Amino acid sequence: MSFSDFFWLLIWSFLFVMYLMVLFQIFGDLFRDRELGGGAKALWTIGLIFVPFLVMLIYLIVRGRGMAERQAGAVREARAATDEYIKSVAGPSSPADQIASAKSLLDNGSITPAEFDQLKAKALA
Repeated sequence: MSFSDFFWLLIWSFLFVMYLMVLFQIFGDLFRDRELGGGAKALWTIGLIFVPFLVMLIYLIVRGRGMAERQAGAVREARAATDEYIKSVAGPSSPADQIASAKSLLDNGSITPAEFDQLKAKALA
């Protein structure tokens, strides 16, 4: 295999991977869109199977802006869900919340007064 053969193999491999990435991005957007009906999704899918390059170009021209908006919305939802999860597992954030949580544990009998004093000192530190 000569260098030029390897170079063209590299170029064609890159183009093929790029084609697959765009194709999967379009399929993901197509089935993520809740406003588009099932018949329209079926027509886009059939077009992408039989005339992929032309239909991909048309899809990107016609629905590109909505595609970007749906992707940005999905990112916002994922970020909000991540932030909410982090807040839920992080526990109480302020010293007053930590002391109140320790007080409820003391009232329940889960911890001793000495452990409560340690938690209170740790929260105030």
